[in-house]
Amino acid sequence: QVQLVESGGGLVQAGGSLRLSCAASDSININAMGWYRQAPGKQRELVATITSGGSTNYGDSVKGRFTISRDNAKNTMYLQMNVLKPEDTAVYYCNINRWGYIYWGQGTQVTVSS
Repeated sequence: QVQLVESGGGLVQAGGSLRLSCAASDSININAMGWYRQAPGKQRELVATITSGGSTNYGDSVKGRFTISRDNAKNTMYLQMNVLKPEDTAVYYCNINRWGYIYWGQGTQVTVSS
């Protein structure tokens, strides 16, 4: 089964930027992927998704600030996060849809200070 490893999280001040990476253990060419996040005491929510063809979809709270992308040659998906806000603080998870089964990474913490 595919393994996903997120990286790039950390502590940043409000208004700053971070770039998250999600590295897969094998090819991602034909699979849709996505980023989700979960803040303490809240349900996991959609951040962004990207299809195998590169079509993207964003959660309302991040539109215009975050950009999802993928590099199939590197088996890696990215999330560029700009103009970060304290409410963006959460554990960020990536996933991959492989023939109807969703695999998740272990998550990376993003903390935005005010």
